[in-house]
Formats: sequence, structure tokens, C-alpha cells
Amino acid sequence: MWMNDAPIIYRLQPHDPAGHRYRVSLTVTHPDPQGQQFSLPAWIPGSYLIRDFSRQIEALAARCGNRPVAVDKVDNHTWRAAACEGPLLVEYTVYAWDLSVRGAHLDESHGFFNGTSVFLRVEGQDQSPCLVDLQPPRGIEGWKVYTSLPEARGVAGAARRHGFGLYRAPDYDALIDHPVEMGTPQVARFTAHGAEHELVFTGVAPRLDLARIADDVRRICETQIAFFEPRTRRAPFLDSSDRYVFMTMVTGDGYGGLEHRASTALMASRKDLPVLGQQGQGDGYRTFLGLVSHEYFHTWNVKRIKPAAFAPYRLEQPNLTRLLWIFEGFTSYYDDLQLLRAGVITQADYLRLLGKTITGVARTPGRHKQSVAESSFDAWTRYYKQDENSPNALISYYTKGALVALGLDLLIRRDSGGAHSLDDVMRLLWQRYGRDFYNGRPQGLEEDAFPALVREATGVDVRRFVARHAYGTADVPLAELLQSQGITMQWKPASPIPGMDVRTRKQGEGLALATVLEGGAAHRAGLSAGDVLVAVDGLRVDAPAGLDVLLSQYRPGDRVRVHVFRRDELRAFTVRLAAPAALDCVLSAAEDTAPTPTR
Repeated sequence: MWMNDAPIIYRLQPHDPAGHRYRVSLTVTHPDPQGQQFSLPAWIPGSYLIRDFSRQIEALAARCGNRPVAVDKVDNHTWRAAACEGPLLVEYTVYAWDLSVRGAHLDESHGFFNGTSVFLRVEGQDQSPCLVDLQPPRGIEGWKVYTSLPEARGVAGAARRHGFGLYRAPDYDALIDHPVEMGTPQVARFTAHGAEHELVFTGVAPRLDLARIADDVRRICETQIAFFEPRTRRAPFLDSSDRYVFMTMVTGDGYGGLEHRASTALMASRKDLPVLGQQGQGDGYRTFLGLVSHEYFHTWNVKRIKPAAFAPYRLEQPNLTRLLWIFEGFTSYYDDLQLLRAGVITQADYLRLLGKTITGVARTPGRHKQSVAESSFDAWTRYYKQDENSPNALISYYTKGALVALGLDLLIRRDSGGAHSLDDVMRLLWQRYGRDFYNGRPQGLEEDAFPALVREATGVDVRRFVARHAYGTADVPLAELLQSQGITMQWKPASPIPGMDVRTRKQGEGLALATVLEGGAAHRAGLSAGDVLVAVDGLRVDAPAGLDVLLSQYRPGDRVRVHVFRRDELRAFTVRLAAPAALDCVLSAAEDTAPTPTR
């Protein structure tokens, strides 16, 4: 293998905002003498689905000096340039109209991209340093750059803070782990235990209360830094950047997040964010803070503490692991818990959020068929490709994974007499696998290593618990475990109205069955997902509320005649209505009982 220290030089410009196209070039000083291969990742870490980002590359060409170099497509994600002595210049255009946290987006208002969508990998030179020359759009004034990618200080043409120019990365893996936002966003800044953080909000968000958001997020960040590093209070991203950047795209109804080593890309609904003068804390804002907490916790748990299958990532194929219930599920457990510990939500808020998670799992029949370990392994082919039958067949490694984490936390507290908790396990994971991951010791958690690590950290044997509730499909015995901490769990029906055991969605002017729950009233009657409800006992159905109004006139066990369109055929079924199931979880604690200690 040829080796060299010359950097790979990328140049990116928002070339055609109206057409949503970036123009990208890369220069390889010493290409492979046998012919240089280039590839684009097939997926982005944190989102476990093959996404074929290469399909958005247009008009790729190469040259060596003034001489064109032939380029052939090798497979879906890979190109090979003909042999040349170098330097080799490759130029291409990327179509960027994916308004999500995973891809690239560009119009006249802003530009955003993940490196996995725009930067070709120079095969065989993954460890070479990278320089990125970010260029401003032509004809648009006032744009700035927001990214955790460090400026190329000491190099001619280096960018200044928030400016266009040269940025640097030590290798390709780092290059694609620092997304970039360009434009004129609203920005707030704060420090948490001495580390700089930026909050960047893109999109129309009038009268946004930046000071309130910054204060709440600061408390979350300080709590998490102190959680993992109680002695040094050192932020983990300082190994790769001098700041952390929260990039939030504000839309009418967006929600989502994707973690990176020193930043996160978020989407939030405009109505969920507080505005100046607004009092109180609504459910939407708590949801946003939970998302912030979740993605920030990933800075430790999955960006540095990783499963062995992710160390290193293989970005051309699925990276299979049965441990996402630890890396996503545990993060989902700690995201709301850290809100409580940071003091940004109350104990009553926390119990409601926890009850909502328990309710969601209880309402998913698929938990009896699929374990969270299987859900983790099947993420690539099932969890990220859900259909109308998924609630009957699958369980989320996020939500049930969070309940497994809760169960483990309560079990450890109980069996150690309060001396230990899941916190001790997370800190041992951090010390052993995460703290030095980017400092020469990149190792991940082996598939079967978790129970022994819990025993080492706490003295508690959790092998049977993990086998039953993570690798088996048994429900976590939360009522008993919560009671040991002074918390009572009760179940109640969501509504007194008898039902058909379906989930519905609007379809035009009508109401369609999104899912027919296995073994329920509609299933037994012969109804199917996709059927469009027309009438119940001769009365038209046109909205979920309308269906509830009609069914409220009946009692459990009554039979109703249901007319539906299946495709373009009118069908009629007789449904025996089911009693409302008691699947809504309500948690309560004694006034002097905290759900979990803040240690």
C-alpha cells in the first residue's frame, strides 16, 4: 500500500441554491498508481439504513493537470479513476434537497450538509489529513458558517470563526462527523464547565426566546458532563473540537436528531419552541429538551462508547450488532432522567414522561414476538423499513430498551442496597471504552460483555435479567421494581369508549386503517390495514373524532356493521366491539420520594 502525508483537499461551494446543488472537488496529491478508487458512504452513522447517498451525485469527472482522466463506476457507491501520476482532481455536483438531519439541503435561505452526502472517500487514504475549503454562494450576501469542524489555523486561507475558508480534519472518519450549516440563523452561546456551546436555529422562528433555551440547555449539558466526569468536569468533544454546536432546523411539524462527535443536527416544530414572554413549559418544549438531552448524551454513548461492530464503521455495508438497546435504549432512558437531574423538569413531569414510554411499549403487540436484541440486529431491514404490520411484529430498541435500562437501574439499586446504580455502569463504560476512543485506543463493547461489566461495576448479577428481558421477550417487571423505590404503577384505559383495536390515519376526506392489531376486534372481523372507513351502522365516518363519537353510543360486546372501501371495492364486515384495554400507565410517588437518586 502506498503511504503519504499529503492532505486530501476538498472544495465545496453552494453553486446553485435555486437548483439545490453543491459543486464539490477533491485533489489527491498521490493517487494510487494502479488507479484511484473513490466511494461515498452508503449510510450515515446513527441512522441504521442503507440510504444510497451516491444517487445524488451528478456529472462526476476527473483530470490530471490539463488531461482528462477516465472514470468508471465500479458499483453503486464506488468510482475508479484511470492511473495517473497526480495530482488527481475529481469534480462533481451533489443534488441537495433532503430536508432531514441525515442528508444535504440547499436553497436561497441556507445550506446544510452531512459529510457522508458530499465528501467522496479516497480509498486507501482514509487516514490522510483532510482540508476543506468552504466557499460562499455567489450573489447571496451575509452567510456565515456554523460547524464543529476546526478551522485550519496556521494554513494560508484558513477560515476565521464562522467564516468561509479552510477547515481541517485529521482523517476521513472525522471529516464526515462534523456537519455544516451555512446561512443567517439565530444563534445563542453559552459555556458549560468551561466548554463553549452554540445553539443555531435555521428557519422561520419569530420572537424565539434564545436566552431561555440557552439557559435550559446549559443546565442539561453541565449535568451530563458532570455525570460522566464528576472529578474533571471535562467535556468529551474537546478531543476533536473546541466547541459543541446544536444545529436546529425549525419547520412547521419537524422532529428528529442525529448525533455527531462534537455537534448534533436537530429538527424541531416551531410551535414547540418558547417565544419571548411565554410562561410555563408545554409538552412540546419538554419534547424538544428531551431531544437535545438525548443527542448530547450520545456524545458519550455511541460516539465514543461504541459496540465493537462500530469500531471502526464500515460505511459500505450494514454494521450488525445486537446491542442498540444499550446504545439507543439507555440513551432514551437517560435523556429525560437528565432533564430531571438538571432541574429543567419537575418530578411530576418526569413520571408522566416515563409513564408515556411504558404505555407506548404496552400498546405494541410486537414486543411478544421480537426481543430488543433482535430489534437491534434487524434495524437495517425491519425497524427502519416499517409497514402496516410492524406494531404486530416489532418492538423498538429505543422504547423497550429504555425500559430495560430502567429495570436494570432499579434492580441494581435494590440488590446493592442503594450503594450502586446504572450510573456506575455508564461511568465504567466511559472509562474503559469511551474516554480514549479518539486518542489511540479505539475499542468497542463486545456483544457478550455487558453482564460481566455490570457485575464488575456494581457487584450485581444481571445475567438472568438480561437474558429474559433483552434477549427474550418477557416484559420488564416494572411494578415490583418501581415499588421498591416508593413509586406506584397503575393501569387505566385511555378512553371508556369500546373500540375496534385499530390505528387510523387520515386519507383525503376519509379515515383509513393504518394498522389492524393482531387478535383484536377488527382482525377477527376480517378488516385489513389500508381499508378506508365509510360508515358504521349506516352513519358516515370521516375523522378519528367522528369514529369515537359513533362508537361512544355502544357497549363492549355490541356488534356493528362496518362498511369500507378496499381498493375500489365496497366491503361490509360485522365487528364485535372490544372493551377498552387498560394500557395507559400512571406513575405516582410519595412526596418525599425521587424516582431515582441524583447521584
